Amino acid sequence: MKTFLMSLLGLFAPLSVFAAEVTIEQCEDWALDNYPLVKQYRLIEQMQSIELSDVNKAWLPRVDVYAQATVQNKVPGFPESMQPMLQQLGVNLPGLRKDQYRVGAEISQTIWDGGKGKTDRESYRAEAASRTASNDVELYAVRERVQDLYFAILLTDAQIEQSQLMVTQIDANLTKLRAMLRCGTVMQSDVDVVEAQSLTVQQNIKRLNGMRDGYRRALEIFVGQSLEGKTFVCPSEAMPTDMECRRPELAYFDAQKRYNDSRLALVKVSTMPRIGFFAQGYYGYPGYDYFGSMSSRTWTFNVMAGIKASWSIDAFYNKKNNKTRLALGNESIDTNADVFRLNNAMLSAQQQEDIRSRRALTEDDQRIVALRTSVRKAAEAKLDNGVIDTTDLLDKITDESTAAVNASYHRIELIRAIYKLKYILNQ
Repeated sequence: MKTFLMSLLGLFAPLSVFAAEVTIEQCEDWALDNYPLVKQYRLIEQMQSIELSDVNKAWLPRVDVYAQATVQNKVPGFPESMQPMLQQLGVNLPGLRKDQYRVGAEISQTIWDGGKGKTDRESYRAEAASRTASNDVELYAVRERVQDLYFAILLTDAQIEQSQLMVTQIDANLTKLRAMLRCGTVMQSDVDVVEAQSLTVQQNIKRLNGMRDGYRRALEIFVGQSLEGKTFVCPSEAMPTDMECRRPELAYFDAQKRYNDSRLALVKVSTMPRIGFFAQGYYGYPGYDYFGSMSSRTWTFNVMAGIKASWSIDAFYNKKNNKTRLALGNESIDTNADVFRLNNAMLSAQQQEDIRSRRALTEDDQRIVALRTSVRKAAEAKLDNGVIDTTDLLDKITDESTAAVNASYHRIELIRAIYKLKYILNQ
């Protein structure tokens, strides 16, 4: 049973280790999911759905219901000169009443809209795509802010680690000095100098821990979850697979042009005629049969139906200017895209050179650390042999620690430079 339990612990131990680790890619994904601007995608989709629904409803029959009552000072009637003749014939036509009433409805149905419905749908989709691409650009900047905080934590961790190692080395030598003080081979001042240095380094560790907590809390706000107790994994030094730029800004420029093209299509269809069917009917007085309404002042039911064509020539007035305006807009977008590509290429070239420079720094770091370690050990050997110069010893320990910190710094800054290049290219 004990063996079985130990096996289970062995299986779950790696899981607990991994659970305590966090990568820069995880932080980026969490931040993008947590950032409030991500809700904009749902709003854009909902707005597009409403607009497309409105376009589709434009093809539904339109029904208007109305009621009216009017009074006129004059109404159609037979001339008075004809009244004697009508009376001889036994016909009484008093004419229309001045008060008139109607209760009715009108139905109209679009048969052909000149392509406006189809073009409207394409325009709304292009507009939604443009707004989505714009949102992508704004969200992309979140990656850089997360990376800055993540690497700030890594750099602080490197300082803390080396400072702790420095304290360990100083305290080890401090223990030796206290033993030598009891034997009378060193002075109290020698012990005090080393102890003061140990306390100073410990103070610096506390300051660094405070800085790290600040960076961590800022990063927690971005990712929307607690990172306390997490180990931040140092990313790899892998370079981008290629140098092709895939920034969301380029997709945004293309989306803007597609939206402008859809607006140009709307300009073209605005000059097309419209054809529709209509039917109207009303119950009231007078009816369409005016003679009947003259002879009998009763309400009647009246119906009329037909085909109606309309062609608004107002759109022709500004068609040329609108087309020119949209063409100039596309040229402006192309210019902005070219400027962005040029600037991005310059940044990429500068960043690649910065990476080469930082990689060259890292090549000598291990050798420098090894040499500083050798010098420190030689100083400690003097202590072991009773030949002591505490100031010189502390200088050697500090030099080794500084060399180790610089080595960690150079490696992390190299990785930071690589990730900045990835950000520039969106790789």
